[in-house]
Amino acid sequence: MASQDSRMNRRAFVELGATALAGGLLGCGSAPVTPGALEMPSAAGAKPSADAARVNYFGRFGVDEGMIRETLGAALSRGGDYADLFFQHRVRNHFVLEDGEVNRAYGRIELGVGVRVVKGDQTGYGFTEELTRDALRRAAQTAAAVADGPSRTGPQAFHVDALPQRYPLNVRWDDVKPEQKLPILTGINANALKADARVKKVTVTFMDEAGAILIADSQGRLIEDVQPMTVLSVSCVAEHNGRREQNSYNVAGRSGLDFYSRDRLDRVVREAVARTVILFEAVEAPVGEMPVVLGAGSSGILLHEAIGHGMEADFNRKGVSIYSDKIGKPVAKPFVSIVDDATNEYARGAINVDDEGNPAGVTTLVDKGILATYLHDAISAKHYGVKPTGNGRRESYQHAPMPRMRSTYMLPGPHKKDEIIASVKKGIFCSSFSNGQVSIGAGDFTFYVRNGYLIEDGKLTRPIKDVNLIGNGPKALEQVDMVADDLVIDEGGWTCGKDAQSVPVSQGIPTVRVASMTVGGRAQKKG
Repeated sequence: MASQDSRMNRRAFVELGATALAGGLLGCGSAPVTPGALEMPSAAGAKPSADAARVNYFGRFGVDEGMIRETLGAALSRGGDYADLFFQHRVRNHFVLEDGEVNRAYGRIELGVGVRVVKGDQTGYGFTEELTRDALRRAAQTAAAVADGPSRTGPQAFHVDALPQRYPLNVRWDDVKPEQKLPILTGINANALKADARVKKVTVTFMDEAGAILIADSQGRLIEDVQPMTVLSVSCVAEHNGRREQNSYNVAGRSGLDFYSRDRLDRVVREAVARTVILFEAVEAPVGEMPVVLGAGSSGILLHEAIGHGMEADFNRKGVSIYSDKIGKPVAKPFVSIVDDATNEYARGAINVDDEGNPAGVTTLVDKGILATYLHDAISAKHYGVKPTGNGRRESYQHAPMPRMRSTYMLPGPHKKDEIIASVKKGIFCSSFSNGQVSIGAGDFTFYVRNGYLIEDGKLTRPIKDVNLIGNGPKALEQVDMVADDLVIDEGGWTCGKDAQSVPVSQGIPTVRVASMTVGGRAQKKG
């Protein structure tokens, strides 16, 4: 890890950059600061050396193959089986509109490298925010302490693997000026207030991120990936007959400014307002065991949390997950298939390569009702004797990778949405969720439904709100008895937390009927 002095120096620089950005945007400074102005200088004034040509992006910080070889050599100096380096640079800008004005803006810069050494089932990890040879050597020595044996030789040459291009940009966020972004926020505010007189307050949050990673390992791989991200969130507060309701809607993607097309911005306003004002009409849902229909799209949160985490290989390797002995066995009806997908272009959960440098594609978890595999990083794959599935992910260079989801969704089934709703005499339809809790081991969950409808005699009737779904993930999967053909991959700004690490993900689901689930209302929520 970095020394205390280097961390303080780095922190001072980052805070200075963020303050300059906010001051420029809000008129507190002498001149606006564009994202491009926040690019870090080369470490210690270093100039890229001759062998930096294949490093490309990180060459601007003085990183070259010579530095990488030396660091990997130090990482293997005590006999580790494997070592890798994970360089990361991110420039993130935030803008917040409240009370009709963009009154908050701030930036965050991250730059550093993590060094991992694996010896058997043990992992050593060190990181530094200073990209100098001496700082990298110290981080490597920290990670190397996990091993205790004769030194091993690092790679003398590297091969550069070509990556797919799942999120190419016409214009990088570094080249987009603040004045090009602010009309998005002010336009949404004006249109949301016009859309319904009951809307009294609008909060718009905008984030853009220009990021890049470089992975180099003791097998001689050298991989760079430029990773953009943007999120737009709109929250509305409405008042009617003395009542106040609040709701929100957001979109996200690994995209540039052209992500915000007129159609998408109109949808953001329409959904944020509609999801808020319909709460004035909502009634309390019935409680007890009943059929539950999960609407296409954001209902995938239940699939992600209650089922997807249980299929991550580290939980199964440790015997924590209920799925730890289920490979090759039926876990759902034959028309149920579930995948974890990194290939959806421009999706928030899309990646070209995982954070270990392994190819990221489509992993079939449940194939026609049969559990086919788990989500693997390199360590779990070695334990199970299979290839990594490209699911080794980490929050930043300060963290070691672990098996994580990317975009998890259920494939379309043989039924129709109207057919599913018509099959329910008394139940509920869930259209949007706000949060939930799940116990990975047993799979028990509670999810809070923000918007939904009663189903009465096969028809959607009155809107409902403040509903809890209570159940068990594996059992709920077994209870899925109808799956429609209307799969929607939700565009929301979903973030997955695990072991104190957060990563961006996508999720989705077709309209699905769960034959029986416990529905609780406000009293059950308080309990």
